[in-house]
Amino acid sequence: MASRRKVWTYSPPRQPKPKVPDGAKAEVEAKAREIIETVLKPGHIKPPPKGEGFNYVVDIYTKWHRNYFYFCSQYRCPGPNAISPFFEARFARLEYLADDNYNLSYMRHTGQWWEIYRDLSLEECLAAVRDEPHFLP
Repeated sequence: MASRRKVWTYSPPRQPKPKVPDGAKAEVEAKAREIIETVLKPGHIKPPPKGEGFNYVVDIYTKWHRNYFYFCSQYRCPGPNAISPFFEARFARLEYLADDNYNLSYMRHTGQWWEIYRDLSLEECLAAVRDEPHFLP
């Protein structure tokens, strides 16, 4: 049986994630709220579909978790066999890097975040969420 040889490698310490300033949080929330109210909600919140077997979007909102800003949609489950009457799905994520620098990701069908843009400004990120098909609730 072949033995495994152990080798030492350099493993630098991880860089800590930057803390998001309160001013940046407020700015991101205000601009995202405007896009949600003017574009996302009118385009994606529709009356309930006919029949009880289909889930549908009832709300779109945002929230912070550490240095990540999420766009979320809340779905209604009207069927009689539903585990819960509502569930949340996150569909876009901004990762705060530094002053007005963000990484932008979307949630893939596999349940993993897929980062498609790096080092964008807030305006560029919100324009992508508003206009591109990857970021649909």
